[in-house]
Amino acid sequence: MKNLFAATYAPMKDDWSINSGMVGQYADFLKRNKLSGVFINGSTGDFVSLTTNERTELLEAWADHRSNGLYLINHVGSNSLKEAETLAASSVGRADAVAAIAPFYFKPSNTQQLIDYCKSIALKAKDLPFYYYHLPVLTGVNFPMLSFAEKAKEQIPNFAGIKFTENNLVEFQKTSLGHPDLDIFFGVDEAFYSSLGLQAGGWVGSTYNHLSPLFYKIKDEFDKGNLREASQLQSFVVKFVETLSGYGSFNGTGKSFMKKLGVDCGPSRYPHPTLKDSEIENAFKTFENIGLSEYFSS
Repeated sequence: MKNLFAATYAPMKDDWSINSGMVGQYADFLKRNKLSGVFINGSTGDFVSLTTNERTELLEAWADHRSNGLYLINHVGSNSLKEAETLAASSVGRADAVAAIAPFYFKPSNTQQLIDYCKSIALKAKDLPFYYYHLPVLTGVNFPMLSFAEKAKEQIPNFAGIKFTENNLVEFQKTSLGHPDLDIFFGVDEAFYSSLGLQAGGWVGSTYNHLSPLFYKIKDEFDKGNLREASQLQSFVVKFVETLSGYGSFNGTGKSFMKKLGVDCGPSRYPHPTLKDSEIENAFKTFENIGLSEYFSS
């Protein structure tokens, strides 16, 4: 449960149906670029735009490629607890672990309500490790993760950790150092360099699809004590996200850019944009001009 985990896109055909046939090529690409695992059906994978059957179809496709060494975490969270429980149960025998985001329409009003939601899902996953997916900027659910983790360990037997996707380094540090027995994945790619000083050991993010060689280079320079070099390399990550976001939501533009790297994930569902080939080429030229293109996954 260390190093980089790619938050994967949902491959689609031109008619926006799931293209599960692309998963094998996608998995080989990630393994070749030294990813330790995948986090499927998450925010990067547009889970809220998928049906239950489509999420299950993607799980089955990724499960067929677990033998290539990628650790498979299936995100099963939903506004419907019943749907989340169903997805968790279907993960048994297919995934290596499950994760769940907080319900974000009718929200839990306190930590115990959130734990009750997580516990119901985790029980359906049986012996699979369960991770809470902390993403307050989108869910509006933001309780202190230090105390949440303490209570979750007491009440959820298979609670294994947190996907911490909040740009709050103080809270991340408190949670990570306060619970060294848990996996606390850092989920803000643009702050990867900063997380290294807090002894983060595992990361889940969308840009690890595109730039895993760059992130490993940042970590290598940091470990060598070359902090200026590491921080300068980190600026490439910010430039990458900002450039593609200039064409619209990164969820869609990042997905489109995978085509340039040899993994065509197809179009994005509403409301995310799908880049034209000319826009992909223009973005790539921008990256070439600043020296970023040498760090793309291949």
